Amino acid sequence: MKYFLAIDIGASSGRHIVGWVNGGKLETDEVYRFPNSVKVYAGHLIWEIDKILDNVKKGIKKALDKYKKIESMSIDTWGVDYVLLSGDKEIYPCYAYRDSRTKEVIEEVHNIIPFNKLYEITGSQFQEFNTIYQLYVDKKEKRLDKATDFLHIPEYLMYKLTGVKVHEYTNASTTGLLDKDTNSYSTEIIEKLGLKKELFSDLKKPGYVLGDFKEDVKKEVGGNIKVVLCATHDTASAVEGIEMSDDAPYISSGTWSLLGLKVDKVITKESARSANYSNEYGPTYIRFQKNIMGLWIIQGLQKEMNLEFSEMVELSKKSNYKEIFDVNDECFLSSMGMKQEIIDWFIRHSFTPPMEAKDIINATYLSLAYSYNVALKELEEIVGKKFDKIYIVGGGAKNTYLNELTKEATKKEVIALPIEATAIGNLLIQMKEKV
Repeated sequence: MKYFLAIDIGASSGRHIVGWVNGGKLETDEVYRFPNSVKVYAGHLIWEIDKILDNVKKGIKKALDKYKKIESMSIDTWGVDYVLLSGDKEIYPCYAYRDSRTKEVIEEVHNIIPFNKLYEITGSQFQEFNTIYQLYVDKKEKRLDKATDFLHIPEYLMYKLTGVKVHEYTNASTTGLLDKDTNSYSTEIIEKLGLKKELFSDLKKPGYVLGDFKEDVKKEVGGNIKVVLCATHDTASAVEGIEMSDDAPYISSGTWSLLGLKVDKVITKESARSANYSNEYGPTYIRFQKNIMGLWIIQGLQKEMNLEFSEMVELSKKSNYKEIFDVNDECFLSSMGMKQEIIDWFIRHSFTPPMEAKDIINATYLSLAYSYNVALKELEEIVGKKFDKIYIVGGGAKNTYLNELTKEATKKEVIALPIEATAIGNLLIQMKEKV
């Protein structure tokens, strides 16, 4: 039996999942899980990257303790964020995408290169936290002066295991810097923004082999595993892990909800730009998709209300409150007080706000489902095609109440696959190279 290890790290947790093929069927075993979250440091939101790395290695040790020989491993995480390096030394902190540090430079960047030109080059949606804006802040703050590399989070973690620095294709497509015509980082954008050309190396595609663990890592984890690139952007791996019998839209439902469609060619027409749809890359196709608020807002309420997610659903079912709000309003992007933020939104818009917990939760679930429907209608209009079903994977797929509301809002068949789609996609890419 050949065993493979997928390390899938999200904004709220990371998990180490060993997979193997038995009788033609993929089987999996979660051997380690650890919590993850943004932290406040000096007034900014950051990732505790050293702690993440420590947990990565602890999980690898657990996997090797249980499965003595593992053929290969790979790591996927969210996109956009990165670690700056000066040689082999980290330039701290590692900022989190929900931090607001980019807000002041967006207009400046767009004065240098208007967003419609950026979209023409990259096909990337506007998000204030895109790597392009983060790197421009780093340039202005002179953090780039000593930098020799920027590595996205999974690239950095695999570098710490192997000593090999690479940039991976699917993650690069989340930056707002990838030239859709050359499938490489855009020299035009880099030059116009005055970013260091040395930071942008050639891109490697999923399946590329980085190599073995460094000697110190081998000693620490108790063995060796060959490290390869999966689709390191978690949504790219998640879409790869969905078994779809037909051409249909998907929602990868986690901290973010990513609603989209697999297509053969980049779509950059005006209707796509104005609806803020993005062209992000899978191993062999384009993911034409849109970021929508996801379970981040539910997670925020859960922490404040100190309730189990199942209790939140039961409370929600008891509510008769049916008003909705714009879950994609930027006020919810980094809020540490989600309950009050929701109440304040209703007050600002002259609606009677929900006050009881059951009503706040139900308004949130209803509003999430409504936002899915809006995005789905936009997608159908842009591609000129109607769909009769939608696939949902990830953490949100386990929420039957939200799935029911999504079915009601979209009038589509909802096929919920409550699976670890991201880890499965990570594993399948490895197995294509090995099995």
